[in-house]
Amino acid sequence: MVNGKILVEKLIKYAQTFLHLKERDAIYFKNLLLREFKLPAPYGEKLDLTEIENLTVPDTLVKEIEDYALENNLADEFSLNRYSTYVLGLLSPLPSKVNEEFNRLRDEFGAEKACEYLYDLSVKNNYVQKTAISKNLKWEYKDGDKYLEITVNLSKPEKSNKEIAKLLSEKKSAEKYPACLLCKENEGFEGTLSQPARENIRTISLKMGGQDWFFQYSPYAYYNEHVIAINTEHTPMCVDKNTVDKLLDFVDYLPNYMIGSNASLPIVGGSILNHEHYQGGEHLMPMHNAPVLTNLKSNEYKDVKVGIVDWYNSVIRLQSKNRSQIRDLAGDIVEGWKVFDCPECFIYSNTNGTPHNASSPIARKRGDEYVIDIILRNNVATEEYPEGLFHAHPEYHNIKREGIGLIEAMGLFILPGRLKEQLKTIAEILCKEKEFDKKELSNAENPLSIHFDMINSLVGEGYSADFDSAYARVVDRVNTTCKNILFNTSVFKKDSVGNTGFLKFLESVKIYKA
Repeated sequence: MVNGKILVEKLIKYAQTFLHLKERDAIYFKNLLLREFKLPAPYGEKLDLTEIENLTVPDTLVKEIEDYALENNLADEFSLNRYSTYVLGLLSPLPSKVNEEFNRLRDEFGAEKACEYLYDLSVKNNYVQKTAISKNLKWEYKDGDKYLEITVNLSKPEKSNKEIAKLLSEKKSAEKYPACLLCKENEGFEGTLSQPARENIRTISLKMGGQDWFFQYSPYAYYNEHVIAINTEHTPMCVDKNTVDKLLDFVDYLPNYMIGSNASLPIVGGSILNHEHYQGGEHLMPMHNAPVLTNLKSNEYKDVKVGIVDWYNSVIRLQSKNRSQIRDLAGDIVEGWKVFDCPECFIYSNTNGTPHNASSPIARKRGDEYVIDIILRNNVATEEYPEGLFHAHPEYHNIKREGIGLIEAMGLFILPGRLKEQLKTIAEILCKEKEFDKKELSNAENPLSIHFDMINSLVGEGYSADFDSAYARVVDRVNTTCKNILFNTSVFKKDSVGNTGFLKFLESVKIYKA
């Protein structure tokens, strides 16, 4: 049994140490917790709370809050996470105070110090789930002078069958509030079975392109200090020349972070297209470290260096200290791509008015130089490839079927959590720890059936001497699959037809070989 009075003392000490709770406010918040926990008075003896001061994450306190809530009927098994989120949100500084402190730190000490403050607060109040994130499988695939980063995402919790049944029985509100997971109104929202609690989220307001935006950290970070910049208005994704201005405003405000926009069309545009947002963070993606393969020039924008990036898909890189020139040239490329056709490469800008061409611009700063990478995308579907010609082809769907959005296009693959056990089991088959039963594996009820062709191919190459060597072979197959998926997404293939098509597009926006 959790002693509620001692838990209150621990929480107050934790908030004073990590959540910026001032001594003057300690009694006030202690009384709020006593009421919340239905306790008549605080703990009356002195406690050694040194262990609290040494915590790096609040996991042990979260467990105690949830255990106490369950023991005292303050929450049921379906709402425990929402309850602990509420308590830690209650003890966190108000959004206005967080914004004041963030901007003070940024003005006095620079963007890195301000981001360090917000990120640490987001970890300490359990908004960024650092322990859950650390469980993700991660590795790097070296491919000559390029590389990919691959992660099997285990941090986003999956709903149990009981939760799903409870969700189905829950009465649906006629009014959807907040309108989506990205809306500003999530700040302080109590959550539901289908929508996470957000009492502990803290966001920072900023202006981008003359509009009101805000940014927050991703709770299930796919990379270090993963941020999401979000339009305050619930408005659909739109990538145009104004997008470039917004991205440049962001990197001027936080030059320590890169920021990029998903394409604004289904298949190529990520999972949320109904609310304009960008993704960025401290991490440089594999694509950012890829060199320029072909140098180009613009006669109109002489201050901008232009090049085709040596990358798996089709990327143009712009570099300049002249913000207005790089903005205008990037805008010309974004707008020019929307209407470009190249039948030789099966690139069609639209079908009966339905657009297919879209781009993903990504901005960052190196000192006083702006760098913009523009990934060209197309979502045309064919009879052979109904899910998209420039999408992951069917033979790779066992590894990744979901849309290949901004993050994957830049070389960081987020693979489904199911792969953790599936890859292990495939390795066990390869080293004969488990039987290779073709009939059983071809049964659609078997979770490994989606991997049948891959397993058959690996076994055909021969069995492995032990589990470690078998697992290495399985991982290597995943690596080459991810690389091939990026090749699938390339609108201009790495051959003479593709190279000619790429130059044809560049000439259409008045960019020529240097």
